[in-house]
Amino acid sequence: MPTRPLLVYDGDCAFCTTSVRFAERRIRPRCTTVPWQFADLDALGITRQRAEHELLWLAPDGTVHGGAQAVSRLLMSAGRVWVLPGALLAVPPVRWIAHGVYRLIANNRERMPGGTPACAIPHRAP
Repeated sequence: MPTRPLLVYDGDCAFCTTSVRFAERRIRPRCTTVPWQFADLDALGITRQRAEHELLWLAPDGTVHGGAQAVSRLLMSAGRVWVLPGALLAVPPVRWIAHGVYRLIANNRERMPGGTPACAIPHRAP
């Protein structure tokens, strides 16, 4: 396991990559970022399906937070003014709303600014 938090994202998705780069420049989370395509998912205990499905925050203790909760952890790690919005994303009912908004964006990321057809989440066979 990494000694500092690890943020795993979809490096093939322009929207995801742009969002992570924005966070690195403006929010400055205290973590290492890596596209899932270059991460040893087996060693991290993450499935490819989960990595394709959502942003992941891996704490040094092995805890994995996905989607909106990964964003929450990212914000809280940055400190300063980001702690409050990050903490709010972690408590109901804001947590539930954040999950819905995250899924809406993630499921349509190819339509978001900077998105391309490569950004689409792979569809699983029924």
